[in-house]
Amino acid sequence: MTSKWDARFIRLAREIASWSKDRSTRVGAVIVAEDKTPSSYGYNGFPRDIDDDAAERHERPDKYDWTEHAERNAIYNATRTGQTLLNNTIYVTHIPCPDCARAILQVGIKNVVVDKASVSDDDFQARWDEKGQFSERMFNEAGVKMSYAEALSEDDIRGE
Repeated sequence: MTSKWDARFIRLAREIASWSKDRSTRVGAVIVAEDKTPSSYGYNGFPRDIDDDAAERHERPDKYDWTEHAERNAIYNATRTGQTLLNNTIYVTHIPCPDCARAILQVGIKNVVVDKASVSDDDFQARWDEKGQFSERMFNEAGVKMSYAEALSEDDIRGE
């Protein structure tokens, strides 16, 4: 069952994903401290000061060299302000790739909560399912808990 906090932070990750200019898949991430205080956020996009309006940079495979993933952007944003992420939880709209999984492990994040709706994203699954399975193996081996949550409405959370 999805907790009210998991539902809220998945909804927030979805909102942050909407800020991405990616033309195929918008991904958002929110990192939350143990006391439920949001620490950092990120979305997939080009690095700071890089022209993200150049159409050719959005085409595969070149876009992969221009784009930073949401999870690592959230981690980088936290480091810019000197925040520790040790024992935090990261809420993501899609399962992290192996590169992001390694970053999550390296900074000491202990919980990964993935938007359950991403499982039904056939286009994303076709491109990333194998990598997601690899990430899940890493999380399991490192003792990082990974779960799925639904982005319930506030009315559903309150039971109205």
